[in-house]
Order: sequence, then structure tokens, then C-alpha cells
Amino acid sequence: MKEILALRALLLVGVGLVCVSLPASAATMLTAKNGMTVYVFDKDTSGVSACYDECAKKWPPYLAHGGEKMGEGWATVKRKDGSMQWTYDNKPLYFYADDKKKGDAHGDDVGSVWHVVKE
Repeated sequence: MKEILALRALLLVGVGLVCVSLPASAATMLTAKNGMTVYVFDKDTSGVSACYDECAKKWPPYLAHGGEKMGEGWATVKRKDGSMQWTYDNKPLYFYADDKKKGDAHGDDVGSVWHVVKE
């Protein structure tokens, strides 16, 4: 009986260690409607995008289309070409071209200026 109790204790400790060592879950990352990770750029100022041309090829803006609505904290900002880009907490949002599937976050901390948005 003592062996069974000891085994149960080890299992509980082992399960606890696994839970503690897991990285932050994808549920805490802000994603677009398509499930892809979105990023913010430290060089954007006052809610205005600083990412155009070559930058926008690697970091495409998350564009809004007429009449779309999102939840609290979401808004849009007009880009130089007249398109509307989603913002969250007044920060323009982008995708990362090297993210290929939902849950990818390969752009986090690129150049120390790109960051995943955490909710």
C-alpha cells in the first residue's frame, strides 16, 4: 500500500513539473480572424504604421475590410495607400511572412523590434 501511495505522489509531482515547464499557451497570443499570429512593431508611433515597401513584404499589415467589427481594444488606422489596417490598443498589427500555419510565432522578437501581441 505504501508503494502505491509513493507512486501516486511521484506521478502528481511529475505532472506538476510538466505543467510548470510548458511555454505560454497559444491562447494568450492575439490572433487574426484566420487564426494566424499578429505582431506589433516598436518603430510604429502614435498608432501609425512605419512598415512599408520591403518591410511590408516580410511583415504584411493585417488589413481590415469594409464593415468588419472586432472586440474591445480593436480599431483601424489608414495606411499611406488608403487601405485600413487593424490596430490593437492603438498599435498597428502585422503578420510575419515566415509563419505558415496557425500557432506559428516565428517573428517574435525578430530584430528585437517585432513582438507577438499577448492578451
